Amino acid sequence: MTDIRRICVYCGSSPGHDPAFMAAARTLGRLMAESKVGLVYGGGANGLMGAVATAVAEHGGDVVGVIPTFLRTRENMFRGAHELIVTADMHERKRIMFERADAFVALPGGIGTLEELVEQLTWAQLGRHRKPILLADLQGFWQPLIGVVDGMREAGFIHSSALMNYHVCATVEEILPTLRAAAAAVSEEETAGDTATVERL
Repeated sequence: MTDIRRICVYCGSSPGHDPAFMAAARTLGRLMAESKVGLVYGGGANGLMGAVATAVAEHGGDVVGVIPTFLRTRENMFRGAHELIVTADMHERKRIMFERADAFVALPGGIGTLEELVEQLTWAQLGRHRKPILLADLQGFWQPLIGVVDGMREAGFIHSSALMNYHVCATVEEILPTLRAAAAAVSEEETAGDTATVERL
């Protein structure tokens, strides 16, 4: 595990009803740019997606947008990206986003955000990667999901919970320090040779 150079941010293509979510997306984008951390995301210009991308770009940061052909119009493709990758389908989109990112952050969003987040949690549990995964639990948004996961664990359906060691932050300001600490911990374990069961993609 190397330092955090690019973060894949999953979030809604709509703004949501709480203005705090849009404000948080803009703050995250600014903090990423100021910290020289690039953005990998779904390529849209609308909602939280557009807010975080615009903030990164406006503050001099690097933006990589990855969007499938059929969503170019629906999600209003962000023209301010430094690199815009148009894919044939969602599977290719998610693969490229994974490959380009050193960590994953889930801001509030809908079914698409949830699906992408759960896929990364699944891959982590299966030992396919050790990239940090973080839930930005703004206004308690992810508490219902956290409750479901805890219930699965208690019921005996999640056995390798150590591999699915996601992080939770209540504020945007905690995100980058938490990810960096998580990446450093993984690097220490890898140096100690504790990655025999982890298959790299």
